[in-house]
Amino acid sequence: MTVVEICLDDLAGVRVAEEAGADRIELCAALSEGGITPSIGTVAAALRAATRIGIQVLIRQRPGDFVYDDDELQAMVDDIHSVRSLPNPSGVPLGFVVGALRTDGRVNVDATRRLIAACGDAPVTFHKAFDQVGDRAEALEQLVELGVGRVLTSGGAPSVLDGVDEVARLVEQAGDRILILAGGGVRPANAAEIVGRTGAREVHLRAMRPVATPGAGSPTAYDSGEREVTSAEIVAAVVAALADVADAAPSARSAETGA
Repeated sequence: MTVVEICLDDLAGVRVAEEAGADRIELCAALSEGGITPSIGTVAAALRAATRIGIQVLIRQRPGDFVYDDDELQAMVDDIHSVRSLPNPSGVPLGFVVGALRTDGRVNVDATRRLIAACGDAPVTFHKAFDQVGDRAEALEQLVELGVGRVLTSGGAPSVLDGVDEVARLVEQAGDRILILAGGGVRPANAAEIVGRTGAREVHLRAMRPVATPGAGSPTAYDSGEREVTSAEIVAAVVAALADVADAAPSARSAETGA
């Protein structure tokens, strides 16, 4: 079966995604800014909340580009070590989502190697920085050599369906050496089509719905009166849409949720 990963920054979403049938989450902060590293307290709480679902922690020191100086890179290494030291009461699969580029738009192999080394034996995903590289075929081979477990991509396009041919090509190039995590515009109505047309064995999406905030008074810069939370209905609908999609690979779904 196809693995479903939910990207979220609301702590309650950990239980929501798990109960709705998702296999894994990418835990972030500030998704409105493209996502940055969640606080150590947030990761600790997520590990206490999860009983089954895999947790991938985004390691991104700041919004913006993916070209990091030495201080930023060291901060990300330190964050990885801090997360790895946290209690994991249910022993859920814990991994990391990283990425670093050079000023010429190629993968920063040295920086990425340093981040991977900090992750130890935890699984590693290379994030959407991959879609900014000029030569994705070259970048994929570099990530295979580095030992990255999966790559999050929409084929360099605004959505997976827009980049469907490139994602399919990457899936073919990857073979069984590295997983292609298809992300970008995945919804219940198109999830099965995306998997069918790309051959991807994993999909990644935000499953958000707006809710009114409980604070009193007029909207302010800190509280617009509304925020986004993870939707159980959207998660469950994607899981259901993919339930009958055959996985062409021999490995079992349970083995892929953290690897």
